[in-house]
Amino acid sequence: MKLTRRRALTSAGLGSLLLGAGLPAAGAPPTAWPGWKRGQEGQRKGDLGDGTFLNPIVAGDHPDPSILKDGDDYYMTFSTFDAYPGLVIWHSKDLVNWQPLVAALQKNIGSVWAPELCRHKGRYYLYIPTKKTAVAGSRTTSWVIWADDIRGPWSEPVDLDLPRHIDPGHAVGEDGSRWLFLSGVDRVRLADDGLSTIGKPERVYEPWRYPDDWEVEAFSPEGPKVLRRDGWYYLVLAVGGTAGPPTGHMVIASRSRSINGPWEHHPRNPLVRTTSVEERWWSRGHATLVQGPAGDWWSVYHGYENGFWTLGRQTLLAPVTWTADGWPEFGGGDLSRPIPKPRGGAAGPHGMALSDDFSTDKYGVQWSFFSPSPGETRRLARRDRTLHLKGSGSQPSDSSPLVFVAPDQDYEFECQLEVDPGTRGGLLLFYDHKLYCGLGFDAQEFTMHRYGTEHGKFANPHGARLFLRVRNHKHVVSIHISSDGKTWKRGPRGYEVSGYHHNVRGGFMSLKPALYAVGAGEVRFRDFRYRAHL
Repeated sequence: MKLTRRRALTSAGLGSLLLGAGLPAAGAPPTAWPGWKRGQEGQRKGDLGDGTFLNPIVAGDHPDPSILKDGDDYYMTFSTFDAYPGLVIWHSKDLVNWQPLVAALQKNIGSVWAPELCRHKGRYYLYIPTKKTAVAGSRTTSWVIWADDIRGPWSEPVDLDLPRHIDPGHAVGEDGSRWLFLSGVDRVRLADDGLSTIGKPERVYEPWRYPDDWEVEAFSPEGPKVLRRDGWYYLVLAVGGTAGPPTGHMVIASRSRSINGPWEHHPRNPLVRTTSVEERWWSRGHATLVQGPAGDWWSVYHGYENGFWTLGRQTLLAPVTWTADGWPEFGGGDLSRPIPKPRGGAAGPHGMALSDDFSTDKYGVQWSFFSPSPGETRRLARRDRTLHLKGSGSQPSDSSPLVFVAPDQDYEFECQLEVDPGTRGGLLLFYDHKLYCGLGFDAQEFTMHRYGTEHGKFANPHGARLFLRVRNHKHVVSIHISSDGKTWKRGPRGYEVSGYHHNVRGGFMSLKPALYAVGAGEVRFRDFRYRAHL
Protein backbone atom coordinates (compact mmCIF):
# COMPACT_ATOMS: atom_id res chain seq x y z
CA MET A 1 0.00 0.00 0.00
CA LYS A 2 1.53 3.34 -1.01
CA LEU A 3 1.97 5.90 1.73
CA THR A 4 1.36 9.55 0.99
CA ARG A 5 1.96 12.99 2.42
CA ARG A 6 2.71 13.08 6.15
CA ARG A 7 2.14 9.40 6.72
CA ALA A 8 4.95 8.65 4.28
CA LEU A 9 7.43 10.36 6.55
CA THR A 10 6.35 8.63 9.73
CA SER A 11 6.41 5.10 8.33
CA ALA A 12 8.49 2.39 10.01
CA GLY A 13 12.11 2.47 9.00
CA LEU A 14 12.27 6.12 7.94
CA GLY A 15 14.81 6.93 10.61
CA SER A 16 17.30 4.50 9.14
CA LEU A 17 16.57 5.77 5.64
CA LEU A 18 17.37 9.32 6.63
CA LEU A 19 20.70 8.06 7.92
CA GLY A 20 21.37 6.58 4.49
CA ALA A 21 20.72 2.89 5.14
CA GLY A 22 20.66 2.25 1.40
CA LEU A 23 17.40 0.26 1.27
CA PRO A 24 13.87 1.25 0.26
CA ALA A 25 11.18 1.26 2.93
CA ALA A 26 9.33 -1.93 3.79
CA GLY A 27 7.10 -3.07 0.97
CA ALA A 28 9.40 -1.99 -1.85
CA PRO A 29 12.65 -3.99 -1.74
CA PRO A 30 15.21 -3.31 -4.47
CA THR A 31 14.61 -6.78 -5.91
CA ALA A 32 11.08 -5.66 -6.79
CA TRP A 33 12.42 -3.05 -9.18
CA PRO A 34 13.59 -3.84 -12.72
CA GLY A 35 17.29 -3.55 -13.45
CA TRP A 36 19.27 -1.61 -15.98
CA LYS A 37 21.03 -2.64 -19.13
CA ARG A 38 24.77 -2.93 -18.54
CA GLY A 39 27.12 -0.96 -20.76
CA GLN A 40 30.89 -0.58 -20.88
CA GLU A 41 32.71 -1.66 -17.71
CA GLY A 42 29.37 -2.90 -16.39
CA GLN A 43 28.07 0.65 -15.97
CA ARG A 44 24.30 0.87 -15.87
CA LYS A 45 22.62 2.15 -18.99
CA GLY A 46 19.10 3.55 -19.35
CA ASP A 47 18.37 2.33 -22.89
CA LEU A 48 17.06 -1.23 -22.47
CA GLY A 49 17.38 -2.02 -26.18
CA ASP A 50 13.73 -3.00 -26.61
CA GLY A 51 12.22 0.42 -27.30
CA THR A 52 12.07 1.35 -23.62
CA PHE A 53 14.37 3.03 -21.11
CA LEU A 54 14.79 2.99 -17.36
CA ASN A 55 15.81 6.11 -15.46
CA PRO A 56 18.28 7.64 -14.84
CA ILE A 57 19.24 8.70 -18.34
CA VAL A 58 22.52 10.11 -16.96
CA ALA A 59 23.52 8.24 -13.81
CA GLY A 60 25.52 9.67 -10.95
CA ASP A 61 25.89 13.27 -9.85
CA HIS A 62 24.33 15.27 -12.70
CA PRO A 63 21.93 17.72 -11.03
CA ASP A 64 20.01 20.77 -12.26
CA PRO A 65 19.95 19.62 -15.90
CA SER A 66 19.77 22.39 -18.48
CA ILE A 67 18.82 21.03 -21.88
CA LEU A 68 18.91 22.61 -25.34
CA LYS A 69 17.24 21.28 -28.49
CA ASP A 70 19.32 22.48 -31.44
CA GLY A 71 17.85 21.10 -34.67
CA ASP A 72 18.19 17.32 -34.49
CA ASP A 73 20.74 17.54 -31.67
CA TYR A 74 20.28 17.81 -27.93
CA TYR A 75 22.83 19.28 -25.57
CA MET A 76 22.73 19.19 -21.80
CA THR A 77 24.86 20.38 -18.90
CA PHE A 78 24.63 20.21 -15.13
CA SER A 79 25.78 21.82 -11.90
CA THR A 80 29.43 20.92 -11.33
CA PHE A 81 29.97 22.82 -8.04
CA ASP A 82 33.67 22.84 -7.05
CA ALA A 83 34.96 20.50 -9.80
CA TYR A 84 37.08 22.21 -12.46
CA PRO A 85 37.15 22.16 -15.45
CA GLY A 86 33.39 22.33 -15.11
CA LEU A 87 30.12 22.46 -17.03
CA VAL A 88 30.68 19.42 -19.20
CA ILE A 89 28.34 19.56 -22.20
CA TRP A 90 26.72 16.25 -23.18
CA HIS A 91 25.20 15.38 -26.57
CA SER A 92 22.32 13.14 -27.65
CA LYS A 93 20.16 12.42 -30.69
CA ASP A 94 17.36 10.59 -28.86
CA LEU A 95 17.17 12.07 -25.30
CA VAL A 96 18.16 8.71 -23.76
CA ASN A 97 21.74 8.00 -24.87
CA TRP A 98 24.23 10.72 -23.97
CA GLN A 99 27.95 11.29 -24.43
CA PRO A 100 30.18 14.04 -22.98
CA LEU A 101 31.76 16.46 -25.46
CA VAL A 102 33.69 19.21 -23.72
CA ALA A 103 34.08 21.08 -20.43
CA ALA A 104 33.02 24.66 -21.18
CA LEU A 105 34.22 26.37 -17.98
CA GLN A 106 37.97 26.37 -17.34
CA LYS A 107 38.46 29.19 -14.81
CA ASN A 108 37.47 28.69 -11.17
CA ILE A 109 34.82 31.35 -10.49
CA GLY A 110 33.27 29.65 -7.46
CA SER A 111 30.94 26.76 -6.76
CA VAL A 112 28.75 26.36 -9.88
CA TRP A 113 25.01 25.96 -9.24
CA ALA A 114 22.18 25.38 -11.76
CA PRO A 115 23.46 26.78 -15.07
CA GLU A 116 21.37 27.67 -18.11
CA LEU A 117 22.42 26.55 -21.60
CA CYS A 118 20.70 28.33 -24.47
CA ARG A 119 21.17 29.47 -28.08
CA HIS A 120 20.15 32.88 -29.37
CA LYS A 121 20.67 34.14 -32.93
CA GLY A 122 23.23 31.46 -33.69
CA ARG A 123 25.37 31.92 -30.56
CA TYR A 124 25.51 29.58 -27.56
CA TYR A 125 25.37 30.98 -24.04
CA LEU A 126 25.91 29.52 -20.60
CA TYR A 127 24.53 31.53 -17.69
CA ILE A 128 26.28 30.41 -14.53
CA PRO A 129 25.35 31.21 -10.91
CA THR A 130 28.16 30.69 -8.40
CA LYS A 131 28.54 30.63 -4.66
CA LYS A 132 31.56 32.19 -3.00
CA THR A 133 34.55 29.93 -2.35
CA ALA A 134 37.86 30.65 -0.66
CA VAL A 135 39.85 29.54 -3.71
CA ALA A 136 37.91 31.50 -6.31
CA GLY A 137 37.56 34.57 -4.12
CA SER A 138 34.24 35.33 -5.79
CA ARG A 139 31.01 36.51 -4.21
CA THR A 140 27.63 34.98 -4.95
CA THR A 141 26.77 36.21 -8.41
CA SER A 142 26.02 35.05 -11.95
CA TRP A 143 28.32 34.91 -14.95
CA VAL A 144 28.00 34.30 -18.67
CA ILE A 145 30.28 32.58 -21.17
CA TRP A 146 29.57 32.20 -24.87
CA ALA A 147 30.72 30.30 -27.97
CA ASP A 148 29.89 30.19 -31.66
CA ASP A 149 30.50 26.43 -31.69
CA ILE A 150 29.07 24.27 -28.90
CA ARG A 151 32.42 22.43 -28.72
CA GLY A 152 34.20 25.71 -28.09
CA PRO A 153 36.29 27.60 -27.65
CA TRP A 154 34.19 29.22 -24.92
CA SER A 155 34.83 32.76 -23.81
CA GLU A 156 36.24 33.93 -20.51
CA PRO A 157 33.55 34.42 -17.82
CA VAL A 158 31.78 37.80 -17.70
CA ASP A 159 30.39 38.89 -14.31
CA LEU A 160 26.71 39.89 -14.54
CA ASP A 161 26.72 41.41 -11.01
CA LEU A 162 23.66 39.57 -9.70
CA PRO A 163 24.22 39.05 -5.96
CA ARG A 164 21.77 36.94 -3.94
CA HIS A 165 20.29 35.23 -7.01
CA ILE A 166 20.84 31.76 -8.44
CA ASP A 167 19.29 29.53 -11.12
CA PRO A 168 19.05 31.82 -14.16
CA GLY A 169 16.58 30.84 -16.87
CA HIS A 170 16.86 32.58 -20.26
CA ALA A 171 13.74 33.89 -21.97
CA VAL A 172 12.89 36.07 -24.96
CA GLY A 173 9.87 38.39 -24.82
CA GLU A 174 7.27 38.86 -27.51
CA ASP A 175 9.08 42.08 -28.50
CA GLY A 176 12.45 40.31 -28.81
CA SER A 177 13.76 41.52 -25.44
CA ARG A 178 16.03 39.13 -23.52
CA TRP A 179 15.57 38.24 -19.86
CA LEU A 180 16.94 36.09 -17.09
CA PHE A 181 14.37 34.65 -14.72
CA LEU A 182 15.96 34.03 -11.32
CA SER A 183 15.36 32.33 -8.00
CA GLY A 184 12.67 34.07 -6.09
CA VAL A 185 10.95 34.35 -8.73
CA ASP A 186 12.60 37.58 -9.97
CA ARG A 187 13.77 38.58 -13.41
CA VAL A 188 16.30 40.98 -14.90
CA ARG A 189 16.60 42.44 -18.39
CA LEU A 190 19.57 41.43 -20.51
CA ALA A 191 21.31 43.58 -23.07
CA ASP A 192 20.72 42.49 -26.64
CA ASP A 193 24.09 40.74 -26.77
CA GLY A 194 23.26 38.79 -23.60
CA LEU A 195 26.52 39.80 -21.89
CA SER A 196 25.28 42.39 -19.38
CA THR A 197 22.14 43.30 -17.45
CA ILE A 198 19.91 46.36 -17.64
CA GLY A 199 18.42 47.64 -14.41
CA LYS A 200 17.86 45.64 -11.24
CA PRO A 201 16.05 42.33 -10.63
CA GLU A 202 12.30 42.69 -10.04
CA ARG A 203 9.72 40.34 -8.56
CA VAL A 204 7.37 39.05 -11.26
CA TYR A 205 5.56 36.06 -9.78
CA GLU A 206 4.38 34.69 -6.42
CA PRO A 207 4.64 30.90 -6.78
CA TRP A 208 1.93 28.44 -5.87
CA ARG A 209 2.28 27.19 -2.29
CA TYR A 210 1.86 23.62 -1.11
CA PRO A 211 -0.24 22.71 1.96
CA ASP A 212 1.39 23.48 5.32
CA ASP A 213 1.30 19.86 6.49
CA TRP A 214 3.52 18.56 3.65
CA GLU A 215 7.00 17.49 4.76
CA VAL A 216 9.42 19.74 2.89
CA GLU A 217 12.80 21.37 3.45
CA ALA A 218 11.91 25.00 2.61
CA PHE A 219 9.74 26.98 0.21
CA SER A 220 12.79 27.94 -1.93
CA PRO A 221 11.31 28.84 -5.34
CA GLU A 222 14.14 28.17 -7.78
CA GLY A 223 15.11 26.85 -11.19
CA PRO A 224 12.67 28.94 -13.28
CA LYS A 225 12.52 27.78 -16.90
CA VAL A 226 10.45 29.65 -19.49
CA LEU A 227 8.95 28.09 -22.64
CA ARG A 228 6.85 29.75 -25.34
CA ARG A 229 4.25 27.56 -27.05
CA ASP A 230 1.02 28.32 -28.97
CA GLY A 231 0.80 31.91 -27.79
CA TRP A 232 1.51 31.13 -24.13
CA TYR A 233 4.57 31.56 -21.95
CA TYR A 234 4.97 28.69 -19.52
CA LEU A 235 7.00 29.18 -16.35
CA VAL A 236 8.17 25.91 -14.76
CA LEU A 237 10.04 25.93 -11.47
CA ALA A 238 10.85 24.01 -8.31
CA VAL A 239 9.72 24.62 -4.75
CA GLY A 240 10.11 22.69 -1.51
CA GLY A 241 13.90 22.53 -1.26
CA THR A 242 16.19 20.33 -3.31
CA ALA A 243 17.23 17.92 -0.53
CA GLY A 244 16.06 17.23 3.03
CA PRO A 245 12.88 15.14 3.27
CA PRO A 246 12.45 12.88 0.21
CA THR A 247 8.95 14.33 -0.32
CA GLY A 248 10.05 17.98 -0.34
CA HIS A 249 11.23 18.88 -3.83
CA MET A 250 8.52 19.34 -6.48
CA VAL A 251 7.71 20.87 -9.88
CA ILE A 252 5.07 23.54 -10.36
CA ALA A 253 4.01 25.61 -13.37
CA SER A 254 2.14 28.74 -14.40
CA ARG A 255 1.43 30.52 -17.67
CA SER A 256 0.89 33.96 -19.17
CA ARG A 257 0.06 35.46 -22.54
CA SER A 258 2.98 37.87 -22.09
CA ILE A 259 6.54 37.64 -20.78
CA ASN A 260 5.45 40.47 -18.46
CA GLY A 261 2.64 38.48 -16.86
CA PRO A 262 0.24 38.21 -15.15
CA TRP A 263 0.92 34.53 -14.40
CA GLU A 264 -1.80 32.05 -13.53
CA HIS A 265 -1.09 28.90 -11.52
CA HIS A 266 -1.44 25.48 -13.10
CA PRO A 267 -4.74 24.11 -11.72
CA ARG A 268 -3.10 20.77 -10.85
CA ASN A 269 0.12 21.86 -9.13
CA PRO A 270 2.40 20.20 -8.19
CA LEU A 271 3.07 18.37 -11.44
CA VAL A 272 5.90 16.24 -10.03
CA ARG A 273 6.48 15.25 -6.42
CA THR A 274 7.76 12.22 -4.53
CA THR A 275 4.89 11.29 -2.22
CA SER A 276 6.33 8.19 -0.55
CA VAL A 277 9.71 7.02 0.71
CA GLU A 278 8.89 3.73 -1.04
CA GLU A 279 9.42 5.34 -4.44
CA ARG A 280 12.56 4.67 -6.40
CA TRP A 281 13.36 8.38 -6.85
CA TRP A 282 13.31 11.00 -4.09
CA SER A 283 13.33 14.81 -4.12
CA ARG A 284 12.30 15.10 -7.76
CA GLY A 285 12.34 18.58 -9.25
CA HIS A 286 14.11 21.31 -11.23
CA ALA A 287 12.40 20.48 -14.53
CA THR A 288 12.72 21.71 -18.10
CA LEU A 289 10.29 20.96 -20.93
CA VAL A 290 11.78 19.81 -24.22
CA GLN A 291 10.32 18.61 -27.51
CA GLY A 292 11.35 15.12 -28.61
CA PRO A 293 12.71 14.14 -32.04
CA ALA A 294 9.23 13.27 -33.34
CA GLY A 295 7.52 16.34 -31.88
CA ASP A 296 6.24 14.80 -28.67
CA TRP A 297 7.11 16.43 -25.33
CA TRP A 298 9.30 15.40 -22.41
CA SER A 299 10.57 16.73 -19.12
CA VAL A 300 14.12 16.48 -17.83
CA TYR A 301 14.68 16.88 -14.09
CA HIS A 302 16.74 15.43 -11.25
CA GLY A 303 16.20 13.24 -8.20
CA TYR A 304 18.02 11.31 -5.51
CA GLU A 305 18.02 7.54 -5.83
CA ASN A 306 16.24 5.74 -2.99
CA GLY A 307 18.86 5.20 -0.27
CA PHE A 308 21.72 6.58 -2.40
CA TRP A 309 22.10 10.23 -1.49
CA THR A 310 25.85 9.55 -1.86
CA LEU A 311 25.46 9.41 -5.66
CA GLY A 312 24.06 12.94 -5.76
CA ARG A 313 21.09 14.04 -7.84
CA GLN A 314 20.74 12.10 -11.08
CA THR A 315 19.12 13.07 -14.37
CA LEU A 316 15.62 11.73 -15.08
CA LEU A 317 13.39 11.80 -18.17
CA ALA A 318 9.58 11.59 -18.16
CA PRO A 319 6.85 12.10 -20.79
CA VAL A 320 4.72 15.25 -20.97
CA THR A 321 1.30 15.62 -22.59
CA TRP A 322 -0.73 18.75 -23.27
CA THR A 323 -4.37 19.10 -22.30
CA ALA A 324 -7.01 20.51 -24.63
CA ASP A 325 -6.96 23.77 -22.68
CA GLY A 326 -3.20 24.11 -23.09
CA TRP A 327 -1.65 22.90 -19.83
CA PRO A 328 1.32 20.50 -19.61
CA GLU A 329 0.84 17.28 -17.64
CA PHE A 330 3.91 15.37 -16.45
CA GLY A 331 3.89 11.59 -16.69
CA GLY A 332 6.06 8.75 -15.49
CA GLY A 333 4.80 8.43 -11.92
CA ASP A 334 7.66 7.42 -9.63
CA LEU A 335 9.77 6.40 -12.64
CA SER A 336 10.53 2.97 -11.19
CA ARG A 337 9.49 1.10 -14.36
CA PRO A 338 10.61 1.13 -18.01
CA ILE A 339 9.08 3.88 -20.16
CA PRO A 340 8.68 3.86 -23.97
CA LYS A 341 11.53 5.84 -25.53
CA PRO A 342 10.92 9.11 -27.34
CA ARG A 343 9.89 8.44 -30.92
CA GLY A 344 12.34 9.17 -33.72
CA GLY A 345 15.92 10.16 -33.17
CA ALA A 346 18.99 7.97 -33.40
CA ALA A 347 20.40 5.94 -30.54
CA GLY A 348 24.11 6.58 -30.27
CA PRO A 349 26.68 5.27 -27.79
CA HIS A 350 26.11 6.17 -24.15
CA GLY A 351 28.49 7.45 -21.50
CA MET A 352 32.23 6.90 -21.51
CA ALA A 353 34.74 4.40 -20.23
CA LEU A 354 36.00 5.49 -16.83
CA SER A 355 39.09 3.29 -16.99
CA ASP A 356 42.08 5.32 -18.17
CA ASP A 357 45.47 4.16 -19.41
CA PHE A 358 46.43 7.85 -19.71
CA SER A 359 47.23 7.52 -23.41
CA THR A 360 44.63 10.19 -24.22
CA ASP A 361 43.65 13.40 -22.48
CA LYS A 362 40.43 13.00 -20.43
CA TYR A 363 41.08 16.01 -18.23
CA GLY A 364 37.88 18.06 -17.95
CA VAL A 365 35.62 15.46 -19.56
CA GLN A 366 36.27 12.80 -16.91
CA TRP A 367 38.89 14.09 -14.47
CA SER A 368 38.59 17.39 -12.61
CA PHE A 369 40.40 19.04 -9.73
CA PHE A 370 38.30 19.71 -6.66
CA SER A 371 38.33 23.44 -5.85
CA PRO A 372 41.60 24.12 -7.70
CA SER A 373 43.85 27.10 -7.10
CA PRO A 374 44.92 29.24 -10.06
CA GLY A 375 47.62 27.33 -11.89
CA GLU A 376 46.56 23.96 -10.45
CA THR A 377 46.94 22.38 -13.88
CA ARG A 378 50.71 22.86 -13.61
CA ARG A 379 50.66 19.94 -11.18
CA LEU A 380 49.43 17.67 -13.95
CA ALA A 381 51.27 15.99 -16.83
CA ARG A 382 50.59 12.93 -18.99
CA ARG A 383 53.50 11.05 -20.58
CA ASP A 384 54.15 7.45 -21.62
CA ARG A 385 50.76 6.18 -20.46
CA THR A 386 51.40 7.67 -17.03
CA LEU A 387 49.66 10.44 -15.14
CA HIS A 388 52.19 12.57 -13.26
CA LEU A 389 50.67 14.51 -10.35
CA LYS A 390 52.86 16.84 -8.30
CA GLY A 391 52.23 16.90 -4.59
CA SER A 392 50.37 19.77 -2.96
CA GLY A 393 49.72 20.30 0.74
CA SER A 394 50.30 17.73 3.46
CA GLN A 395 47.04 15.74 3.32
CA PRO A 396 43.92 15.61 1.13
CA SER A 397 42.16 18.20 3.30
CA ASP A 398 44.61 20.91 2.20
CA SER A 399 45.22 19.70 -1.35
CA SER A 400 43.14 19.39 -4.54
CA PRO A 401 42.55 15.76 -5.52
CA LEU A 402 41.54 14.66 -9.01
CA VAL A 403 37.95 13.38 -8.97
CA PHE A 404 35.27 12.01 -11.29
CA VAL A 405 31.56 11.20 -11.04
CA ALA A 406 30.68 7.60 -10.15
CA PRO A 407 27.47 6.41 -11.87
CA ASP A 408 26.89 3.10 -10.09
CA GLN A 409 25.72 1.75 -6.73
CA ASP A 410 28.39 -0.95 -6.59
CA TYR A 411 31.80 -0.46 -8.17
CA GLU A 412 35.54 -0.72 -7.71
CA PHE A 413 38.55 1.15 -9.04
CA GLU A 414 42.24 0.34 -8.94
CA CYS A 415 45.53 1.80 -10.07
CA GLN A 416 49.27 1.36 -9.90
CA LEU A 417 50.93 4.16 -7.94
CA GLU A 418 54.56 5.15 -7.57
CA VAL A 419 55.66 7.86 -5.12
CA ASP A 420 58.74 10.04 -4.93
CA PRO A 421 60.67 10.42 -1.66
CA GLY A 422 58.94 12.86 0.66
CA THR A 423 55.64 12.32 -1.16
CA ARG A 424 52.42 10.45 -0.41
CA GLY A 425 49.76 9.33 -2.86
CA GLY A 426 46.58 7.32 -2.69
CA LEU A 427 43.01 6.56 -3.66
CA LEU A 428 39.98 8.09 -1.98
CA LEU A 429 36.23 8.29 -1.95
CA PHE A 430 35.96 12.06 -1.69
CA TYR A 431 32.98 14.29 -0.86
CA ASP A 432 34.85 17.45 0.08
CA HIS A 433 37.89 18.59 2.05
CA LYS A 434 36.27 17.64 5.35
CA LEU A 435 34.63 14.35 4.38
CA TYR A 436 36.48 11.51 2.62
CA CYS A 437 37.94 8.08 3.23
CA GLY A 438 40.63 5.94 1.62
CA LEU A 439 44.27 4.91 1.79
CA GLY A 440 47.56 6.60 0.96
CA PHE A 441 51.20 5.60 1.26
CA ASP A 442 54.82 6.63 1.04
CA ALA A 443 57.80 4.28 0.78
CA GLN A 444 57.72 3.51 4.52
CA GLU A 445 54.11 3.45 5.71
CA PHE A 446 50.42 3.53 4.86
CA THR A 447 48.06 6.28 6.04
CA MET A 448 44.38 5.52 6.55
CA HIS A 449 41.72 8.21 6.03
CA ARG A 450 38.15 8.41 7.28
CA TYR A 451 35.71 11.24 8.05
CA GLY A 452 38.18 13.60 6.38
CA THR A 453 41.00 12.85 8.84
CA GLU A 454 44.10 10.71 9.12
CA HIS A 455 43.20 8.00 11.61
CA GLY A 456 46.10 5.59 11.68
CA LYS A 457 49.29 4.35 10.04
CA PHE A 458 50.86 0.93 9.45
CA ALA A 459 54.07 -0.33 7.88
CA ASN A 460 54.45 -0.51 4.10
CA PRO A 461 56.51 -3.57 3.06
CA HIS A 462 56.05 -2.91 -0.68
CA GLY A 463 58.17 0.23 -1.02
CA ALA A 464 57.50 3.15 -3.37
CA ARG A 465 55.46 1.28 -6.01
CA LEU A 466 52.30 -0.76 -5.49
CA PHE A 467 48.69 -1.29 -6.57
CA LEU A 468 45.62 -0.07 -4.66
CA ARG A 469 41.98 -1.05 -5.16
CA VAL A 470 38.89 0.51 -3.59
CA ARG A 471 35.55 -1.35 -3.63
CA ASN A 472 32.36 0.54 -2.79
CA HIS A 473 29.70 -2.15 -2.40
CA LYS A 474 26.52 -0.12 -1.84
CA HIS A 475 28.18 2.05 0.85
CA VAL A 476 30.38 -0.68 2.36
CA VAL A 477 33.96 0.13 1.41
CA SER A 478 36.96 -2.18 1.42
CA ILE A 479 40.53 -1.39 0.32
CA HIS A 480 42.95 -3.93 -1.16
CA ILE A 481 46.72 -3.81 -1.67
CA SER A 482 48.96 -5.66 -4.13
CA SER A 483 52.63 -5.60 -5.08
CA ASP A 484 52.02 -7.06 -8.56
CA GLY A 485 48.38 -6.30 -9.46
CA LYS A 486 47.53 -10.01 -9.33
CA THR A 487 47.65 -11.15 -5.71
CA TRP A 488 45.65 -8.85 -3.46
CA LYS A 489 45.48 -8.51 0.32
CA ARG A 490 42.65 -6.76 2.08
CA GLY A 491 43.60 -3.65 4.03
CA PRO A 492 43.16 -3.49 7.80
CA ARG A 493 40.15 -1.18 7.80
CA GLY A 494 36.70 -1.13 6.17
CA TYR A 495 34.30 1.78 6.02
CA GLU A 496 30.56 2.45 5.89
CA VAL A 497 29.93 5.63 3.90
CA SER A 498 26.15 5.98 3.54
CA GLY A 499 26.33 9.20 5.56
CA TYR A 500 28.83 10.88 3.23
CA HIS A 501 26.23 13.08 1.54
CA HIS A 502 24.53 16.46 1.47
CA ASN A 503 21.96 15.91 4.22
CA VAL A 504 24.85 15.28 6.62
CA ARG A 505 27.58 17.56 5.27
CA GLY A 506 25.82 20.10 2.99
CA GLY A 507 27.15 21.26 -0.36
CA PHE A 508 24.77 19.29 -2.66
CA MET A 509 27.62 17.17 -4.03
CA SER A 510 28.35 13.44 -4.27
CA LEU A 511 30.93 10.89 -3.14
CA LYS A 512 33.52 10.59 -5.93
CA PRO A 513 36.52 8.36 -6.67
CA ALA A 514 39.69 10.41 -6.35
CA LEU A 515 43.46 10.37 -6.82
CA TYR A 516 45.63 12.43 -4.48
CA ALA A 517 49.27 13.50 -4.15
CA VAL A 518 50.74 15.46 -1.24
CA GLY A 519 54.30 16.40 -0.30
CA ALA A 520 57.43 17.57 -2.06
CA GLY A 521 57.64 15.28 -5.10
CA GLU A 522 55.18 13.68 -7.50
CA VAL A 523 53.01 10.58 -7.69
CA ARG A 524 52.77 8.57 -10.89
CA PHE A 525 49.49 6.80 -11.66
CA ARG A 526 49.27 4.03 -14.28
CA ASP A 527 46.54 1.80 -15.68
CA PHE A 528 43.52 3.17 -13.82
CA ARG A 529 40.62 0.69 -14.02
CA TYR A 530 36.94 1.05 -13.16
CA ARG A 531 34.42 -1.80 -12.94
CA ALA A 532 30.77 -1.74 -11.95
CA HIS A 533 28.98 -4.68 -10.34
CA LEU A 534 25.37 -5.78 -10.25
